[in-house]
Amino acid sequence: MDLVIYTDGASRNNPGNAAIGYLITNGKKELERGGEYLGVATNNQAEYRALIKALKEARKYNPNKITCYSDSNLMVNQLKGDWKVKEPQLKDLHSNIKELEKKFEKVHYKHVKRDNPGIQKCDKQANEVLDLHTKSI
Repeated sequence: MDLVIYTDGASRNNPGNAAIGYLITNGKKELERGGEYLGVATNNQAEYRALIKALKEARKYNPNKITCYSDSNLMVNQLKGDWKVKEPQLKDLHSNIKELEKKFEKVHYKHVKRDNPGIQKCDKQANEVLDLHTKSI
């Protein structure tokens, strides 16, 4: 089975309250959607942590190949090896993803614009989590 993953991270005030949203599909049907509050993080940390969560959740579907879509140009280019990871906080997150990649036959990363329907669902999920958390403070 091949999977398609969409992820997005949100950080208010960057760094600030942060959350993630992810969507896992088989290319036709939505298999899973989720969000999670992170605490204080940067937008880039949230983007990476969204992908980590999605890859961990994807393992239960036993996929061979995964295509990951993100609107984070920085993360996509760093994971493809086109850009160096300079921020110390991102190096561990990057390494974590590289370890998770080994659980699958092939993982592709593709950059898409914010108006992508899958990314919009993830963005909505992350912001709903943030809204719930900030209302409860």
